[in-house]
Amino acid sequence: MTFSALPRRSALGLLAAAPVMIGARGLARAAPTSPPRPPLRKPRALKAGDTLGLVAPAGFIADRFGLEEIMEAVRAMGLEPKPAAHMLDRNGYLAGSDKDRADDLMKMFRDDSVSAIMSVRGGWGCARILPLLDYAEIARHPKIFCGFSDNTALHLAFAAHTGVPSVHGPNASASWPQDAWDAFHALAFEGATPTYKVPANVGTSLSAQTNPVRTFHPGTARGRLLGGNLTVLSALVGTPYLPDFTGAILFIEDTNESEYRIDRMLTQLSLAGIFDKVAGIVFGQCTNCVNPDGGWGNFTIYEVLDRQFASLGKPAFQGAAIGHIAHQDSIPVGIPAEIDSIAGTIRVLEPLTA
Repeated sequence: MTFSALPRRSALGLLAAAPVMIGARGLARAAPTSPPRPPLRKPRALKAGDTLGLVAPAGFIADRFGLEEIMEAVRAMGLEPKPAAHMLDRNGYLAGSDKDRADDLMKMFRDDSVSAIMSVRGGWGCARILPLLDYAEIARHPKIFCGFSDNTALHLAFAAHTGVPSVHGPNASASWPQDAWDAFHALAFEGATPTYKVPANVGTSLSAQTNPVRTFHPGTARGRLLGGNLTVLSALVGTPYLPDFTGAILFIEDTNESEYRIDRMLTQLSLAGIFDKVAGIVFGQCTNCVNPDGGWGNFTIYEVLDRQFASLGKPAFQGAAIGHIAHQDSIPVGIPAEIDSIAGTIRVLEPLTA
């Protein structure tokens, strides 16, 4: 019998039994279901001379010369690069078939000669391989995995199913300015517990001396760091690859999205009950997030964020060096941290590595 054929009273009974929650704004929201939180399994720290596995779980590399440049950058890190077998494959906008990209990633986790893994780029395609990964095997071979943008899908799936923390940081093809390298080195090599602060404005104008932090709600909060690219995260809502955000610090960023699209995706997270669960929110950078056709009635990106976050009653700020920028911080996904939304800081509370 179809739902539409049920008697009205029975249909209402089914609706009443559906799991919902009433959020802070009085909206009825579906209660998100997440897999049980796995125990934390920390990888070992990197040291000079270690082998870094290079994978392309999403977009393709244009040619072998691009790969050679990436490998030179890895050698400059004091590491030995090991490209995946299908690194130069291409299947439309993807770096080979879903099966081959998943196999490449799994082989890097299983290979005892590989100490850590780094994605060469983002693009689109990581979510396509999530059902093909062996999460139990990844948990048995905890290794640092680093990348950002579309690699958010992997960070979240690892947090949901393996307990292995990862690094939301530069891809191997990044320009790696000194501060970005120092941030990654501190986490991955030194076992440091850094404090990240919203970078000060630079320039000669008077405005360069003002506080660059945009505080939507004041306060401090503690929780494990979870998040990444907003577009990728929102696309995983309702799937089994989203971790439990209860008590977490949600960090998000995006690029090339109009203000109304950012609003739409944040609303999706709100309606899914995620904002009700988190302890605090950090919005990094929204690079080129301007609708050229917005007109006089358009919201700025900061108005969008203020309208979404100010009424939550939870510490929330914008401006962290997280996102599609060269000088980005490396954020340890799955590791506890404390945020101060007035100071604009993220203080990592324990090392990423064992």
